[in-house]
Amino acid sequence: MANPRPSLSGRSHVPVLLELAVVVIARLMYRVRSRGRENFPATGGVVLVANHLSYVDVVVLQLACPRPIRYVGHQGLQAHSVFDFVFRLSGVIPISAARPTDGMRTAIKALQNGEVVCIFAEGSISRTGQLMAIRKGFEVMARRANVPVVPAFIDGLWGSVFSFAGNKYLWKSPRLMPTPVFVAFGRPIAPDQADGPTARRALLDLGAEAFDERPVLRRHLAREAVRELAKRPGHVEIIDCGGHRRELTSAQLLAAAAALSRRLRATLEEKRVGIVLPPGIGAAIANLAVACAGKVPVNLNFTAGRAAIEASLRVAGISTVLTADAVRAKVPDFPWPADTRDLAAEIGAAGGKRAILRWFVAAWVLPNQWIPALLGLPRTGDRTEAALLFTSGSSGEPKGVVLTHRNLLANCAQISSLSILPANARLLGCLPVFHSFGFTVTLWYPILRGCTVVTLPSPLETRKIAGAIRDEEVTVLIGAPTFVRPFLKKAVPADLRSLDLVVTGAEKLPDDLFEGFRKQFHLEIMQGYGLTETAPVSNINQPDPMIVTDTAEHQAGKRAGAVGRLLPGMTARIVDPDTGADKPLTETGLLWLRGANIFTGYLDDHAKTASALRDGWFVTGDLGRFDDDGFLFIEGRLSRFSKIGGEMVPHGTVEQKILEVFDWDQSDGLLITVVGIPDPAKGEALVLLTIREVSAETLREKLIAAGLPNLWIPKLVHPVEQIPLLGSGKTDLKSCRELALKVAK
Repeated sequence: MANPRPSLSGRSHVPVLLELAVVVIARLMYRVRSRGRENFPATGGVVLVANHLSYVDVVVLQLACPRPIRYVGHQGLQAHSVFDFVFRLSGVIPISAARPTDGMRTAIKALQNGEVVCIFAEGSISRTGQLMAIRKGFEVMARRANVPVVPAFIDGLWGSVFSFAGNKYLWKSPRLMPTPVFVAFGRPIAPDQADGPTARRALLDLGAEAFDERPVLRRHLAREAVRELAKRPGHVEIIDCGGHRRELTSAQLLAAAAALSRRLRATLEEKRVGIVLPPGIGAAIANLAVACAGKVPVNLNFTAGRAAIEASLRVAGISTVLTADAVRAKVPDFPWPADTRDLAAEIGAAGGKRAILRWFVAAWVLPNQWIPALLGLPRTGDRTEAALLFTSGSSGEPKGVVLTHRNLLANCAQISSLSILPANARLLGCLPVFHSFGFTVTLWYPILRGCTVVTLPSPLETRKIAGAIRDEEVTVLIGAPTFVRPFLKKAVPADLRSLDLVVTGAEKLPDDLFEGFRKQFHLEIMQGYGLTETAPVSNINQPDPMIVTDTAEHQAGKRAGAVGRLLPGMTARIVDPDTGADKPLTETGLLWLRGANIFTGYLDDHAKTASALRDGWFVTGDLGRFDDDGFLFIEGRLSRFSKIGGEMVPHGTVEQKILEVFDWDQSDGLLITVVGIPDPAKGEALVLLTIREVSAETLREKLIAAGLPNLWIPKLVHPVEQIPLLGSGKTDLKSCRELALKVAK
């Protein structure tokens, strides 16, 4: 039997002319593509479960679906005359919280009659752009009617005039071009296997597939950056507060980078170019110029040891480094290659002010599409290498993380979709550019999104940062907890009054820091999560969305102790670290991630790539779990657990307990870290590294009194002058372990 003609409802009495008009308008506004239509049973009842991003989901879903759909809708909407008319005309099945069984019976009868019944299982339109909690009504319908469940995910409608992007419905500028929308249909789920966790996992997987189809992800990073800069030539792009305050407009950034790129293209043959510069105007020009020259920028960690830097240069095949003479003087132990170039001198050799002026005028007078063409930038970058960042995580040797154009464009689009970093944001940029967050979020994201970034050369200069936030009216502060904590002692509320958002990542956000910031500055720190391999952001908490109608339910954007929901376009697995078997998302296990922002592998290291990427999934090395609302809780790094006497002992929990029993305050820096070392008797033993004076006996007495198990108590205590840190603010676990092993000898 042939599939019926797709229509806007399952009711034959919808006026054909009205239906045709709606279809024509919808196709003019949306370019709908789909995948998985073959998963739809040709006949018989089907429960269609979909995510809910906007008021036009019903139209778009029907355009993609091979069969007519009847929708289940909230009966309270019928109080509005327009919705009442639409409900009656299209045969929507109304359901209310007060009398849910009435609507349920109608839906079950329709399913038994062979119809497709769609329910948006989140219960309401998402006001965060992320997948909310899955409700259970669809399970009852499927089981009582004994019909399969087909999951479907709609991508592309968040941000449209009919979504809640920007904390408002409707009152947004309409898109001038048709919106690309992708609908992914999953395989049918048997009625006896249909439940909330199964549906959530299926929708997340489909969401990643649908997001991966976005046309923007195939584009070239430098071309997109140049186009965006040319759209707003007079916009203040960067305010550099590193020395004398300097402003750089979009046209000036584009012009300087364009002029320099011509010289780099003519004088360099190698694929990758090293960059050693702090955050600021110079770093932005250098990275954009290298990308426009068709090369790969490699921002090198000048705070790493000489051996690590030499390894990075060797692995990347770098023979040319762009820097500044002032920087070179400050890091004399850096293994500078023979072809080390001063950025200012290179711009001068490229033609200086005269060459820059030509591109500056072009940015103001030419259409924004022409500038990339004049620079010879390709339209497609997609899965080719766009950047190389080196990471050792918090332990191990440097690994070259290859990030593609797709990875970086995807992560910027994911962040932008949450509306927490709008175009009018003033973003503080003090994180090192060799750090993935500094590279993507405070360098490329402002260029692509239109934010103004206020830069300082170091995240450690807290008083200068506080002054810059105050004077430049910065609205967004991003950093590791290590960098944010000193504000409690070195800043006053007036310094941070302009801030709307504070985000931390890289390490777990301590409860005392969260509470201290909330009490002192009346700001809640939003904890996020990500790794260099995720380009870098994968999860983030965000402020709770506004409630704009009396009937709207509260939706949580944040949750205490969590690192937030997955960004749109990402999906996850929780895996048993010992057996590799899948576990429910709500149980603790090893976190695997997948999405368009996941890196493609480590440069020239097939063994490490094979251990980190499994069938398209990135093995994060972190232990975590999700709650029913989709919030991720990181329980610790797998490497930060020790197996002692067969029991998994979390280092972070032991550290927190030690701080509590001694009442130690880490406001001025890290005081302790716990490290595991081999032990012939019990497999591993714990060593406490601390800058405070404490004996092993005193430590043991206090921890036993606090109820800590014997296995969890550090066997050795080693005093150190300071706890080793990486340039990103994370604890340098490799160096800590080396110190601990020396103690044990």
